[in-house]
Amino acid sequence: MVSGFFEKGWFLLFCGFTLFLWGCSGAGKGLPPLETVERVNLPRYIGTWYEIAAYPARFQKGCVATEAEYSLRSDGLIQVVNRCRKERLDGPLQSVTGKARVINPPANSRLEVSFFWPFWGDYWIIALDPDYQWAVVGHPSRKYLWILSRSRSLDDGIYRPLLEQLPAQGYDPARLRRTLQPGG
Repeated sequence: MVSGFFEKGWFLLFCGFTLFLWGCSGAGKGLPPLETVERVNLPRYIGTWYEIAAYPARFQKGCVATEAEYSLRSDGLIQVVNRCRKERLDGPLQSVTGKARVINPPANSRLEVSFFWPFWGDYWIIALDPDYQWAVVGHPSRKYLWILSRSRSLDDGIYRPLLEQLPAQGYDPARLRRTLQPGG
């Protein structure tokens, strides 16, 4: 498994990803601080989330059917498994496993994620459905943004109002790209 990771270039891809996030850990220049949700109930947040839309990111190039699975670990951290299909819905499955830690307890809305020690990238929950059916995750630099859902699609009656709220947080909704998901 480890040798396959190195042979496929995954090691370099995710080293680059974590270095890139680490290098962008400061707040966006000239922007107000990124506001997060008031509180996240971590046991309700864990589980599988599907990417509905995202800002294009080099480390996700060619990914479709993107999803993330979160689970609580016995050491208090969160296990993160990111998966996607390469280029097409029946393309090769790619995955990477990392960990996340909360940096603002008890609010639990600001996390850091690491796929390669010692580098951590910001993962801030900036909008969350009261029933934990959708979430918007951002980065203080405003270079990264993800709209997530518990299902592989998100009704336009929910998606459009989320887009309308993004400029107030310093995000340009025109940069978002919808993620191809099965059945979508």
